[in-house]
Amino acid sequence: MISLVRVDNRLIHGQVVEAWLPYLKVDRVVVADDEASESPLTRAAMGLAVPSNVDVIIRPLAEVDYRAIASDKTKTLVLLRDVGGVVEAREKGLPISHVNLGNVHFAAGRKQVSASVFLSPAELVQLKMLGEQGAEVEVRGVPTDKPVPLPEIEERFGKGT
Repeated sequence: MISLVRVDNRLIHGQVVEAWLPYLKVDRVVVADDEASESPLTRAAMGLAVPSNVDVIIRPLAEVDYRAIASDKTKTLVLLRDVGGVVEAREKGLPISHVNLGNVHFAAGRKQVSASVFLSPAELVQLKMLGEQGAEVEVRGVPTDKPVPLPEIEERFGKGT
């Protein structure tokens, strides 16, 4: 059972461990990321950062069995590095009802939509597509932050702020 799909360049870090895991009460974290899955050091660090009662699965994006994790009863947080990864995971069977953008770093061609989220025009199009397909899209660093919904993300993107 998917509790939340979160886009975060840093994947597992303090906000996820200290805020999202207790808030969501998940039993499993799935990191779908090629770079993290290829690094033994990264895998070890992420595994140690999460409480021992939470399973951590770190696999390449294309190798995660999204249908299986969605259909079992284990409450799961899915972490992806970028918006494109969310689209790819959806194409591979991940049912997406809620997308949380936590940290998407600045890069050339991206516009700031929150203190920690910068989007490219292509990413905004992808998020709008996900929204049109029924996903709730928001920007929120931690659960206590006020969510910024997709219409406001679009407005902020248009203003470049």
